[in-house]
Amino acid sequence: MNGWESTDMPFPLDEARALIRERIPEEPDIHLVLGSGLGGLADGVSGPISIPFEDVPGFPAAGVIGHAGRFIWGFLGGKRVLVQSGRFHFYEGYPSSLVVAPVRLGVALGARTVILTNAAGGVRPDLVPGSILLLDDHLNLQGRNPLSGPVQGEEERFPDMSRPYDVELQTLAISVAEELEIPISLGTYAAVLGPSYETPAEVRFYRLAGADAVGMSTVPEVIVARAAGSRVLAFSIITNLAAGIAPGMLEHQEVLYVGREAGGSLALLVREFLGRIPS
Repeated sequence: MNGWESTDMPFPLDEARALIRERIPEEPDIHLVLGSGLGGLADGVSGPISIPFEDVPGFPAAGVIGHAGRFIWGFLGGKRVLVQSGRFHFYEGYPSSLVVAPVRLGVALGARTVILTNAAGGVRPDLVPGSILLLDDHLNLQGRNPLSGPVQGEEERFPDMSRPYDVELQTLAISVAEELEIPISLGTYAAVLGPSYETPAEVRFYRLAGADAVGMSTVPEVIVARAAGSRVLAFSIITNLAAGIAPGMLEHQEVLYVGREAGGSLALLVREFLGRIPS
């Protein structure tokens, strides 16, 4: 695990920032995080500079199938982007300081807008595989908060989470999707610990709690980004119907396959959306 244990430990942010700054010519405007099966979005980056996770001080290699485990600096939609292809998860045994380290690194490099993507299970019946959900709220059901412990840098101790996702960015994303005739809907994402998929009873509970989709990531990153004062937008690609909604077994390979298939629409939407964000 490259020195990381199940208990928390400091992340060498200054060293990681120094290494990436040596390799990229300019600060990024936007930090774009790609989830399971969505790495194809990185293929559209022009003038790419690729930095594997294992080259960054304090980072292990990505350990989940479908996560490339690298940063790509370059241009997408006319904006300077730091694309993060892959992420770290609590279910891998990693502590909070590593799970959210990439977001803190993006902020330290100058990116003040964070766009997150993930693969999720559809809890709301109309969210069939291939649907795109624009996150409007979330439920943190992971049993931990990445802000626990000493305050990091200039992050807020008690950040307001009444609007975790930026309203202006949401409005712009919806407008772009309508122009491109790409169906999207707003909804609430429930983040669970994983790595096991949910039982039918758990899915019924999440639905009663207000969840429209369920996954195993994203929320810790959103919390830290908001504590740092960044603007946040997040998309889920629905890769499967959650347990109990449709018959059949759930498999990770299915998640990756649907993510890749639906990723083309999301890639088109994100590229056009980035081009519309005011500089």
